[in-house]
Amino acid sequence: MRNSVRAAPLLLLAVVVAIAAPMPVESQVLSRIRGAAARALEDETTRQLERMLRSGVACVFNDLRCIESARDAGDDVYLTDEEGEPVLDEEGLTVQDPDEAAGLLGREPTAPGARPGSGADAGYDFEPGERTILNVDYSEDNLGDFPRRFDLVSGSWEIIDWEGDRYLRAVSGGALAIVLPETLPEKFTLETAVSVQHGNAWFAVTPGPAYSIPPRNYRGSAVSVRFTQAGVTNVQGEGPQVMTSHDHELVSTSVVPLRVMADGEHMKVYFGEKRVANVPNSIFPRSDTLYVSVEWAYPEMPILMGPIHIASGGADLYSRLERDGRVATQGILFDVNSDRIRPESAPTLSEIATMLREHPELRISIEGHTDSDGETAANQELSEARAAAVKRYLVESYVIDASRLETAGFGESRPVASNDTSEGKQENRRVELVRRN
Repeated sequence: MRNSVRAAPLLLLAVVVAIAAPMPVESQVLSRIRGAAARALEDETTRQLERMLRSGVACVFNDLRCIESARDAGDDVYLTDEEGEPVLDEEGLTVQDPDEAAGLLGREPTAPGARPGSGADAGYDFEPGERTILNVDYSEDNLGDFPRRFDLVSGSWEIIDWEGDRYLRAVSGGALAIVLPETLPEKFTLETAVSVQHGNAWFAVTPGPAYSIPPRNYRGSAVSVRFTQAGVTNVQGEGPQVMTSHDHELVSTSVVPLRVMADGEHMKVYFGEKRVANVPNSIFPRSDTLYVSVEWAYPEMPILMGPIHIASGGADLYSRLERDGRVATQGILFDVNSDRIRPESAPTLSEIATMLREHPELRISIEGHTDSDGETAANQELSEARAAAVKRYLVESYVIDASRLETAGFGESRPVASNDTSEGKQENRRVELVRRN
């Protein structure tokens, strides 16, 4: 809410004098009174601005966490630009609304921030695997081409750019094969995103040739997304079927994250921030090829698939920390070029907090790392901010003693893989926990 200053008494006085004063001197009197009113208004505005700058909390206009935290504490907040200069409105008053500040600065309105976990339901417990097996983000391909990392089986597919991100678009029914560099391990995770727009449309992932893919001899479970449901279906009657309703308006107007976490026969599927299947007896044989099948896709109602990331599972965080002295996690996710933690980070952050509570002697350093995209200085600053954001969340949300946590950022200076491949960049974008003595 924006504060404002009123000069009603002075303006009322100006009106009274204007009526009562003789005509020959009316203009002189009005001029003096208006000048006095303007000076009084300016002086009060200046005093109010000084009070706000002295006692209020300064937050960068797009730092919603800072704004929320200050308001929760009952503090007055004024917004600044990225250099720390206060944003003032046309009356010279500080601005408290992020969207108003963005408009005055010529920036895009700030998207609503979400605390980690606030967008996820109680059953959302997805955690990505620790070692990348495959990461295809289409950045190595030309727009309009079929991805060079996949094999075409049938149909019409092309890479497109939509709202600044790349997707694979199917404009007909068809299928493709994703050849992996190794056989899927017993414990693995798969992440992509899907949009279906036709009421009969569907998208499925199988470890063998099914549906329209010759020789169509696969019998078992498929990860499936339909216009109104998502989860696990059976192929040729083999395996359980667990499909959960979702918001079809969302999947027809945006690309919704699809994630799979498998451990032996146990398979969990997540669509958006909701767990849509929890199957203890799936039939999903491990192979070195995954098949993607789609139907009811048209040029005016395409099916979209986002970048795909497949990783192997591993031991829990504490076991890995005890074994190696440090552990890298890619389960803490941030908005692009931001330290704002995304809701789907909740399971990993909860695991870290549980580990710290169960081992009160444990002290750790939280390290932020980036890939080499972008400017070196910006990556360094971003990695520091992200590490600090993780510490702040653990302290505020789980009441972890801040003295047990240190933070550091290393930007792009400590890669663990080559930045020449998308898999390598994925490995390098990480938060590491390091055991302190």
